[in-house]
Amino acid sequence: MSSLFSRRDIQMQAIEQILKNSEKNLGEICTILASYTRKTAKLRDKADLLVATLFDFSHTEDPEFQIGLKNLAEDLAMVQDYRHAQVERLETTVVTPLKAYGYIVKNKRAELKNLSADLNREHKELQKLEKIRLRNPADRQSISQAEVSAQKASTNAQRSIKQIEETITEFQRQQLEDVKVCFTH
Repeated sequence: MSSLFSRRDIQMQAIEQILKNSEKNLGEICTILASYTRKTAKLRDKADLLVATLFDFSHTEDPEFQIGLKNLAEDLAMVQDYRHAQVERLETTVVTPLKAYGYIVKNKRAELKNLSADLNREHKELQKLEKIRLRNPADRQSISQAEVSAQKASTNAQRSIKQIEETITEFQRQQLEDVKVCFTH
């Protein structure tokens, strides 16, 4: 019985570590990419100012120089249109999905907490059953009721374990898929 609980504790710690690592690393990646996106947007904004300045400057020059400056400004403006699209794409396809992992990890931790409560309930019911067996071995009715309660708690705990294992496996699969999508766009 004790080895069962220690194995479950190890599983719980492993799941908690997975969530902790995901939260830390995805949070850091999200922060860096958000900073990159902001800096790209600032670069776009500065280039837009340069385009406006070039247009203003072109109005004060002779016709030949004016045409050259306007062409340069228009070409630079087209590059900034691409940079604007890059900023929007980064925001929608990279930063926003990574931001969502804060909420996702929070939900997974709540599920893990529920599992822990189920495991504690199972442990308490099994201890209660053992106490009743030791105190009153002849009281079949109390023992039977305690066995039913312990079995119900064990069933709930097993169901919760299976559910969290499936959830964490799906979480890791989705996380890998999302990171792949983020870095291939």
